[in-house]
Amino acid sequence: MEIKKISKEKTWNLRHTVMWPNKELDYIKLDQDDSGIHYGLFEKGRLISVVSLFIENEDAQFRKFATLQSEQGKGFGSKLLNHVVEEAKRVGIKRIWCNARLNKSSFYKKFGLQESEHKFQKGGLDYVIMERLLDV
Repeated sequence: MEIKKISKEKTWNLRHTVMWPNKELDYIKLDQDDSGIHYGLFEKGRLISVVSLFIENEDAQFRKFATLQSEQGKGFGSKLLNHVVEEAKRVGIKRIWCNARLNKSSFYKKFGLQESEHKFQKGGLDYVIMERLLDV
């Protein structure tokens, strides 16, 4: 297993396949992709999981976190998310957060993220903003 920084373009197909397969590819592209740090987890050279980190001052948001459905539940996503949290700490980030699909919030709680009171809908799905203060 290897985790490394990748180009935004390398995230797009996996994002699309996992998150919004019924939408056009452009739906998963972010206007902010150019300013993000994109990470990929590879197993035997195959891209398994991706996440993008967007830093603003001492806050960082991770977005478009996706793991191939056939590889979910095997710990790959957890390893990638732990790596991103450690990278955020390393560069002095004090708060990390995400827009979590409500049905996935229990996954993020395992990483110390807590649900805020901010909930919303997008694309017919329910979301909650989850955050964690980091010890730096």
